[in-house]
Amino acid sequence: MTQTPQSLLDAARARADAPDFTQVFDDPVAGEGPLSGLNVAVKDLFDVRGQVTRAGSVVRKDTAPATQDSVAVARLRDAGAGLIGHANMTEFAYSGLGLNPHYGTPLTPLHEGCIAGGSTSGGASAVARGVADIALGTDTGGSARIPAAFCGLAGFKPTAKTILREGAVALSHSLDSVGVLTRDIGLLRPTLNVLRDRPLTASAVPQTVIVPENFGMDDLDPQVADAFETALSAMAAAGVSVRRLTLDIFDAYRALPVWQFSAVESRAHHGAHYDTAREALDPRVASRMARADGVTGIDFASTLAAREMLIARAAQLFGDTPVALPSVAIMPPKLDDLDDDATYDRVNLLALRNTSFANVIDGCSVSVPIRSHPGAGLMLTAPAGGDGMLLSMAEAMQGTL
Repeated sequence: MTQTPQSLLDAARARADAPDFTQVFDDPVAGEGPLSGLNVAVKDLFDVRGQVTRAGSVVRKDTAPATQDSVAVARLRDAGAGLIGHANMTEFAYSGLGLNPHYGTPLTPLHEGCIAGGSTSGGASAVARGVADIALGTDTGGSARIPAAFCGLAGFKPTAKTILREGAVALSHSLDSVGVLTRDIGLLRPTLNVLRDRPLTASAVPQTVIVPENFGMDDLDPQVADAFETALSAMAAAGVSVRRLTLDIFDAYRALPVWQFSAVESRAHHGAHYDTAREALDPRVASRMARADGVTGIDFASTLAAREMLIARAAQLFGDTPVALPSVAIMPPKLDDLDDDATYDRVNLLALRNTSFANVIDGCSVSVPIRSHPGAGLMLTAPAGGDGMLLSMAEAMQGTL
């Protein structure tokens, strides 16, 4: 028997338990439209009318409920999607691992005791467990693609300007973008088309990918390395040319202090909470916000200028040829192994390393699951405007991988 959108929503709510959600919505919101019958876990930094937007933090729990939906939520609602609740996340979206000491840490269903990845951790876990069909998230340095890989999902980071961020709590206005996660790669396009001002047009599938030899391939977990080579072999068998190149753009990228963007800009957006309630923040988030104190105006202006040069260089260099990398250098780590701060910092940096490149070059990127190695993903990245091309390639690869 076919279920109605409301019965689907009720069934999903019944399974929407902590720590995947900071709050479950009570009002029925499913309607008619292109996403009718599908349920969405909304990352807890998008405004939903009548709900408090906590951004994964207790310092925002007494914030007045939103008076209107964020743009992204409004478009999903208008498309008939059922909004289950606010999905848990790293506080202020400031981590690639998804830990949250306030509301609990979501885990991946693929490996017992292992984290879902972040910062869109609750949404990824909810989709992977079948509680939601779609997770609406963000991606500032990999926050959609890291948990997609760890949870065996497809995760898309669009060209930032293509999906409006109004009504979403910011972390870094330079790098933030809206992100989408789904179990089915084929669901990415209709979801993105609802969120975008203009639908994605049909694009030819690229016949070549670039694999950097001087970036993103060191310190790989052996399972990730094996998964990536398996994926490349499958692509080659499908007629895709794999070019392994050493490119100086990656040397320039590694020299860029990428951490400055979130450190400095998080203080612009959350400075009041940092100044008045720092003791209530996740200490690991507060310590990264504190790094902004060591950045001068000249330092940050230089970083911004260097980024603009990288954006221009990437557009010129890559064009219509995607860069292929492992989505994340590691398999999902166990939550218990991250108690030590030094270990946490090392793993967090390694998790973010490959994904952050797309944000810095203002590009777009997709992570697709490698089914033979659950928890590992293949990532394709292109300069700004290559969204349709990447989607076409991801769709073509769905059976291949």
